[in-house]
Amino acid sequence: MNTHFQSVALESLHYVLGPQVWTSSSIEERLGPFYERLGLAQGRLELMTGIQERRFWPTAVLPSTIAAQAAQGLLEKSGGPEIDLIIYSGVCRDQLEPSTASAVHAALKLPARVAFFDLSNACLGFLDACVVAAALIDSGAVRRVLIVAGEDGRPLLERTIDTLNKTELSRAAIKPYFANLTIGSGAVAATLARRDLAPEGSAILRHCVHLSDTEHNALCRGSGNIEGLHMETDSEEMLRLGCQLASRTWDAFKQYTGWTQATPAATICHQVGKQHRDVLYKTLGLDLAKDYSTFKTLGNIGSAALPVALAQALERQHVGPRQPIALLGIGSGLACRMLALNDA
Repeated sequence: MNTHFQSVALESLHYVLGPQVWTSSSIEERLGPFYERLGLAQGRLELMTGIQERRFWPTAVLPSTIAAQAAQGLLEKSGGPEIDLIIYSGVCRDQLEPSTASAVHAALKLPARVAFFDLSNACLGFLDACVVAAALIDSGAVRRVLIVAGEDGRPLLERTIDTLNKTELSRAAIKPYFANLTIGSGAVAATLARRDLAPEGSAILRHCVHLSDTEHNALCRGSGNIEGLHMETDSEEMLRLGCQLASRTWDAFKQYTGWTQATPAATICHQVGKQHRDVLYKTLGLDLAKDYSTFKTLGNIGSAALPVALAQALERQHVGPRQPIALLGIGSGLACRMLALNDA
């Protein structure tokens, strides 16, 4: 699926992070019984992932609560623009029904005319929501869309630590749980608006290219709710097949947009860890100097990972808001979506 957008601006971005810092070494300390049983050396978690720490809230929080915090911060920062639609795009949700977006809507005390719904697609949810919002804006159905995601990985990490410490698993049997140890928390909010309504200098959403490889949809599977999350991932195959899909998508992206390897002033991918980042950039032939990563201090925060990295790249002037930026999203399923911000 290839799409060109006519008049859609990324008007504003805002994120919030939990106040608690959990280092990889502190997680390994909590995994003491498991490490001792299998004779594992301390320090391997950071060595293998490049993740030094991640952020959490003191106790499990509702995804809608932290998503609403991010949204409130965005609205205050941008002067309270008029919203037509809320899309909640996180992996974590309050419950199956009603939508998490409804709780965000209520927390923000938005007018009854503002529509809402959830859009879920693993770690691609936020980028997918951007594409849906942009299509609605270009069609004239709406003028401005608020996209939010609230990811709290603490319950999953705590359950994984408990499982590894209390269950007699072999070295081979622990592999599906390894990705869980990279998880962090964070929330993000963004507004996409009709270009003439956005502040001058806002980033412009121009192109989207998407490819799927659903034959491999079982490589990462998660279930549960805020009280008991569970996820198992074949990390090695996810990396190998995900990068293969990304390579095909990148080739299609360049053909559709006319961009080359050198066109982006910055490239931002989904934040998993050092190995994923390095293999992806080598596979695509991209310049690591143009990358902006957050996994070192935030870990993998699901659908919020890429937009938080984009927000930091802009606020820390790694890239200018009107320079060409490539957003490289890969999610379990498998699916790959790449977005072009601004013109070459």
